[in-house]
Amino acid sequence: MSSQTLLDRRTLLALTSRLGIASVLFPGALYTLAAQAQENSETKHAPAYPPVTPQMIDQAAALAGITIASDQKQMLIAGLTEFRQDYDAIRELHLPNSVAPAYVFDPLPPGAIVDTQKQPPVYSRTVATMPAEIEDLAFATVPELADLVRRKKVSSVDLTQMYLRRLKRYDPLLHFTVNLTEERALAQAHEADADIARGKYRGPLHGLPWGAKDLLAVKGYPTTWGAGGFEHQVIDQDAVVVQRLDAAGAVLVAKLTLGALAMGDYWYGGRTRNPWNPKQGSSGSSAGPASATAAGCVAFSIGSETLGSISSPSTRCGATGLRPTFGFVPRTGAMALSWTMDKLGPICRAVEDCAMVMQAIYGPDGEDLSTREAAFHWNADLGWRKLRVGYIASEFEADKPQPETPIRPGETAEEKKKREAERREAEAYRARREYDRRYDLAALDKLRSMGVQLIPVELPDLPYNAISTMLTAEAAAVFDELTRSGRDRLLTQQGDGDWPNLFRLHRFYPAVEYIQANRARTLAIRGLSKLFEQVDIIVATSNSQQLVATNLTGHPAVIVPNGLRGADAPLPPKTDTGDDDQIGGPGTPVSLTFLGAHYQDAKLCAFARAYQDATGFHKLHPKLGQMGES
Repeated sequence: MSSQTLLDRRTLLALTSRLGIASVLFPGALYTLAAQAQENSETKHAPAYPPVTPQMIDQAAALAGITIASDQKQMLIAGLTEFRQDYDAIRELHLPNSVAPAYVFDPLPPGAIVDTQKQPPVYSRTVATMPAEIEDLAFATVPELADLVRRKKVSSVDLTQMYLRRLKRYDPLLHFTVNLTEERALAQAHEADADIARGKYRGPLHGLPWGAKDLLAVKGYPTTWGAGGFEHQVIDQDAVVVQRLDAAGAVLVAKLTLGALAMGDYWYGGRTRNPWNPKQGSSGSSAGPASATAAGCVAFSIGSETLGSISSPSTRCGATGLRPTFGFVPRTGAMALSWTMDKLGPICRAVEDCAMVMQAIYGPDGEDLSTREAAFHWNADLGWRKLRVGYIASEFEADKPQPETPIRPGETAEEKKKREAERREAEAYRARREYDRRYDLAALDKLRSMGVQLIPVELPDLPYNAISTMLTAEAAAVFDELTRSGRDRLLTQQGDGDWPNLFRLHRFYPAVEYIQANRARTLAIRGLSKLFEQVDIIVATSNSQQLVATNLTGHPAVIVPNGLRGADAPLPPKTDTGDDDQIGGPGTPVSLTFLGAHYQDAKLCAFARAYQDATGFHKLHPKLGQMGES
């Protein structure tokens, strides 16, 4: 059956929404049955839509767990038949990825006040020493590099060439580059050096080489979204974030990998790797930015997060990531996945690096209507000791043992083998979690030793995972035409948890349930915002329920390295499925997450920086020399 013969599931979703409460509960199921009927009656001529029958409605209703009366079925049939042409008209528009819905998500609860009065940033006073070998600057922080460039101790051209060499040297091992932007970069670097020589210094990013997650459009270069079928896509306009970093004098050296359409670390060129253990993936979807930054191949990078895509690879690769408040950074020119959850943010080596990048990219652009006029007050000298600090107490407790799968009477040898494998896997997972918990508890002890009075808090008790299903419903709409055309077969990953199947699955997600999830999301926003009336900062474990909750509510997060696992760490599983960001293994990083109130990102960064300076874990770097030569 050709893709053109498929009856559009989205058509039924829109049509049934006009027909009352019963009709919107099962459009996906009804579509599937109609499509099957169409397949059975397909001819060599352009097929007409198959008639919707009472039997189809009965089957769809059973799937949805409802009952439809006979008179209601007749109403549904009439309506579905009458309004099919409406969806056809919308489908013929071929809506591009850049067109957002006519609604704007606002993460603020009622009565929230946002500071809009901007003040000059206060950066740390950093004086760096130029090493004998420029390669020794590969892991320098943004303040250190900025000081050397400003004082003309190193040129932007030399830095750019050094990072380009490292990108070329380590990409065969780590697979973090989609395309180098070498010609553009060298032109920018020469311009930066000329400007600085004339006394036209633009600020701490001037002359510093950076990498962009390849969902950001860059004029003159492919913007592939990491996905098969999009390898040669060219968007003839720079993303706003790229424009702003150009204006700050930063030098774009590479478009870095992302998992296909912003999922995981598999892209059409392979799998991006963790520089601490290249046998593992780097996690995703900001796979390339985290891997390249942690490997000392860019000064900083820009990633994005919808549900963990900055946090997860920062954790796996030992980078420092800032996921800003939703609506702080414009997404114009970036691939849309979920209009109400997508966020752009920096992945760097240190927290102040993130603050310096954020200073250059935040604020409304007039195009992304979700972006709010709010101030980012970076002050490296902020008196963080006055901040009220909470911690999600339950996340730092030991996991409760889960009951084992009971032995079924008459269990076959194959079933026994599967059950025992699941038991071993669960035991290994618990061992890894228990080992990593010592780092979480050590972090709390360290904070107390810094004079922080930790206040126990808990997330509001809500079904966050169920609410987050709306993300994939939005994504299915974003890539509606990809699904209907059958081009989703070009994507690298085709499992039941990958985009092609998820996009199809979420065609079954009714409009009513999407709206109900948004209403539940309102409860989450109000509940979590109430916590930030009690505290200014919340300390959390990185791989926990807070990741889902705060992405739904739009609160900012800073993810920082929190040490390396020792030689006694449980061994990682033989296969990295990508399902667990903290699969562990000796010598690999762990992380800690700090959460803040809406648009209090600068205050959040100031506290995270204090912890980072007190621990120094961000100064640990993977040993890549021998890896790159092997």
